[in-house]
Amino acid sequence: MPVAVTQAAPTATSPTATSPGAARGASTRVISIDALRGATVAVMILVNNPGDWDQVYPMLRHAAWNGCTLADLVFPSFLFLMGCAIPLSLDRRIAQGADRGMLSRQIFRRAALLFALKLLLSAYPYFHITHLRLYGVLTRIAVCYLAVGMFCVWVPARRLLPVAIGAILVGYWLALRYVPIPHAGLPGRDFPLFDARMNLGAWLDRGISTWSLHWLHMGRLYEDGWDPEGALSTLPAIATTMLGVIAGRMLRGGAAASHPRRLPALGVALLVLGAVWGSVFPINKSLWSSSFVLWTGGVSMCVLALFHFVFDMARVQDRSAVMGRILLVLRIFGMNALVAFLFSGFLAKTLMMLPAPGAGAASLSDWLYRVVCHGAGSGMFTSLVFALGFCAACFVPVWGLWRRHMIVRL
Repeated sequence: MPVAVTQAAPTATSPTATSPGAARGASTRVISIDALRGATVAVMILVNNPGDWDQVYPMLRHAAWNGCTLADLVFPSFLFLMGCAIPLSLDRRIAQGADRGMLSRQIFRRAALLFALKLLLSAYPYFHITHLRLYGVLTRIAVCYLAVGMFCVWVPARRLLPVAIGAILVGYWLALRYVPIPHAGLPGRDFPLFDARMNLGAWLDRGISTWSLHWLHMGRLYEDGWDPEGALSTLPAIATTMLGVIAGRMLRGGAAASHPRRLPALGVALLVLGAVWGSVFPINKSLWSSSFVLWTGGVSMCVLALFHFVFDMARVQDRSAVMGRILLVLRIFGMNALVAFLFSGFLAKTLMMLPAPGAGAASLSDWLYRVVCHGAGSGMFTSLVFALGFCAACFVPVWGLWRRHMIVRL
């Protein structure tokens, strides 16, 4: 599988050496985006790998249905930041006269590689074609990157971007609210609104899964009768990525620096709109509701504005060794975020597959957690400690890449 390994610019070993010309990484990289992406991936690993799934702090557990916790912010934040990065590369190359057909082929290739990596991760460690799930985190990332990348390449009028976001969000709400489901009836009349199994997206996913299982012998759903990364709910996820493009263009164009209140003001406006819309279309990650897009987009935009002020404008890392080290860790994670995510997935499956060295444990993962508990019994704190240790293990390969000044790109 072809990947590109970028040789980043070498720098001094000081963790505070993070200026654009001296930072480990390409000089065109935005510090705040790398740092926030690193924080997002670190929290993602924490959320996905507790020592005991029954002992998880509420904010690190996904909302049962409606609502939004810290865990629910991770995936939309990652898509938002992916959107931020798109104009930093594409807009510059388009302005320089790059061939749009060539850019489109590169976007399609990267999306295809992301989907291939998703299938590889799904097939590990025991491959059986009927167990493969077509939907998933990497599939959604690939589709969002493909859709938004193509939009940015072929739709030069920037004013159409917010129009597209609005059309997607309103259209998605109207579809879930008013479109009848065959053999089931009308939402809100024949079955509850925005039910997990009884909604247009779940009906569509069941149809796609039935077709793919029959003809491709793969394509099972994550849940019974529905999938949290389904086809229809990927449309509002594309809108999340588009919100990131708006923020990225503000950073690239200098608006975030010359008018520092614009980015957080837009974030607050999105939060208010999301909260208001949530009264009729609940904030819901599994549905990726329109209110969820606005709410999480507002959070991501406000946090990015904070990171931009702290690290890009005020540059506190130049005056504080502690902040410099924190930033360094975040950027190491953020510059090779895909490597960290994939490594965490393969490592978790490997630990669950390997036998325990001692009696009384079902797997090596279970045995390691018992070592962490050390007779104290399983609890939320010990479960979090295990997750922190797992996150530290996932830091090792990206730290090795950073030491060699390498950034892995698809």
